Amino acid sequence: MSLIKSISGIRGTIGGKPGEGLSPLDVVKFTSAYATFMRRNADNKSNVIVVGRDARLSGRMVLNTVVGTLTGMGFDVVNIGLATTPTTELAVVAEGACGGIIITASHNPKQWNALKLLNDKGEFLTDAQGKEVLRIAEAEDFDYATVDNLGREQKNYTYLRRHIEAVLALDLVDVEAIRKADFTVAVDAVNSIGGVAIPKLLEALGVKKVEKLYCDPTGNFGHTPEPIPENLTGISDFMKGGKADVGFVVDPDVDRLAIVMENGEFFVEEYTLVAVADYVLSHTPGSTVSNLSSSRALRDVTVAHGCQYTAAAVGEVNVTTEMRRTGAVIGGEGNGGVIYPELHYGRDALVGVALFLSLLAKSGKKVSELKQTYPQYSIAKTKIQLTPETDVDAILKAVEKHYAGENITTIDGVKIDFEDCWVHLRKSNTEPIIRIYSEAHTMDRAEQLGEDIKKIIATL
Repeated sequence: MSLIKSISGIRGTIGGKPGEGLSPLDVVKFTSAYATFMRRNADNKSNVIVVGRDARLSGRMVLNTVVGTLTGMGFDVVNIGLATTPTTELAVVAEGACGGIIITASHNPKQWNALKLLNDKGEFLTDAQGKEVLRIAEAEDFDYATVDNLGREQKNYTYLRRHIEAVLALDLVDVEAIRKADFTVAVDAVNSIGGVAIPKLLEALGVKKVEKLYCDPTGNFGHTPEPIPENLTGISDFMKGGKADVGFVVDPDVDRLAIVMENGEFFVEEYTLVAVADYVLSHTPGSTVSNLSSSRALRDVTVAHGCQYTAAAVGEVNVTTEMRRTGAVIGGEGNGGVIYPELHYGRDALVGVALFLSLLAKSGKKVSELKQTYPQYSIAKTKIQLTPETDVDAILKAVEKHYAGENITTIDGVKIDFEDCWVHLRKSNTEPIIRIYSEAHTMDRAEQLGEDIKKIIATL
């Protein structure tokens, strides 16, 4: 059993003893800590907290526990039921709530679940705020409401429709162009809430032919849920038959978007943001932001438009903070996370689908032809499993020292930028691993960079 406490919330496997997995007692403890933090610190003094969940098998149990705890803390709860992460973020703002909790473990397998914590803007808590929630939980520094001050639960299942309406209202979403293109679109939603959300969005966009793979929101994931090529052989094989113009794959909470080309090959998740940014910048020039582990292709496309690119530390809250600072018109993360501030500051696969289809319709190109118009890079991803005895800081310092003569960034782990490639290693916030990302113009070179780092670490 595993339980991971981080600034972004609490994540763990279902079952086991309290403190060793995500047990009901742990859910109560951390929900109580979050409620206490919001009562003491929220800028918005509303007594409302929004709660949504993905379709995981444990989702209903965790949601019921969260709702009961929040009402026990004296908060009124707007329960939006099955919902994507970006839908929940939008609901927080629409309800004028002081915060929100999304019950999802994102790309983790079905035995995992998590509480992701939002502020009154529908955005994730900052590092300092997250640490204070963890402190309150550890100290059990909370008091429950008396019987006359218990909160109430209200159910409101309209927010997916409202989310889709908001996407369609965006100036750069060209519904007429998409309708005229008469696309056939394949969707793999890993049997979670995306199986409802993405087909409904496509229908609203005028797409009449939708091929559904794993779109039944049962929580019995049809494959390993992270939307990366090795997990997506089903939709790849389907696309090879020429049965669709484009394939869209989302993770269980629908904040990441991967694209499959008409020939069954992968557009590569890094290029989801690159393509959408190219489209946005061609209409609304401005700065862009992604994290240190994202492709240089975004920087290249941004510069080609005469605009400024900035890199942020890994983590959605870090990217959105930098986007606000620079006034970025588009940003996100290389894992397929598109953040379009015109709607909200959160990764949103629905926005990604609508903007990408607008681009595709107007380009007149096949997806594979569109891909060739962008700078060509390959990213390799590997990892090192951690043990309780692993000294991560010593590893990072050793790598930094080894490459002391290169351009090094240390705002998040260690990133070494070479003239035509880079490598970045950092401790994961969600798993007991060190992630190693490397990028070059060929996959062989990118993989070699990662192996070089692993060899250095092996000598420590």
